[in-house]
Amino acid sequence: MESLDDVLLETEDKMAKSLEFLQQQFGGLRTGKASASLVDHITVAYYGTQVRLREIANISTPDMRLIVINAYDPTALPAIEKAVSAANLGITPLNDGRVIRIPIPELSEERRRELSKVAKQMTEKARVVIRSNRQEANEQVKRLLKASSITEDEKDHALKEIQKYTDDFIKKMDQTLEAKEKEMMTF
Repeated sequence: MESLDDVLLETEDKMAKSLEFLQQQFGGLRTGKASASLVDHITVAYYGTQVRLREIANISTPDMRLIVINAYDPTALPAIEKAVSAANLGITPLNDGRVIRIPIPELSEERRRELSKVAKQMTEKARVVIRSNRQEANEQVKRLLKASSITEDEKDHALKEIQKYTDDFIKKMDQTLEAKEKEMMTF
């Protein structure tokens, strides 16, 4: 049987992972600014296997509006170009036979609003996961009380602690969303 400390640590860990996942998803949202995180998660068919782009190429951003992909194996360039095109990011890769250049166009106001809505949806899904973690942890605490492993006071303290974790992580998610929206609107 788990201890109360195990429940609290596990809950905090799950919530932290949800926040981390949201931040990774935001990295893949296109702003008007070039970022390696926009393409590094793309999978490429390389010698019959699906591999992440960052494993077979160096990705750099020499300026604010350009991503350069330099494949470790030049024969992989056509497959990389195809994968980037298929990723449906609204960007067009340019293959010169040595490197792939991806110019990042300026975002229209309409596209910025659409991306903002997507970011809000991602954040809401992450909030739902956090609330689910809270509910699961509360149930575990109540089971510990029922099994006489903890006292009523320990239960009350644990439920307050779990609620504090929930509030903190939701606040961090909201701050992350706010920062991403600001970034999308300024570039």
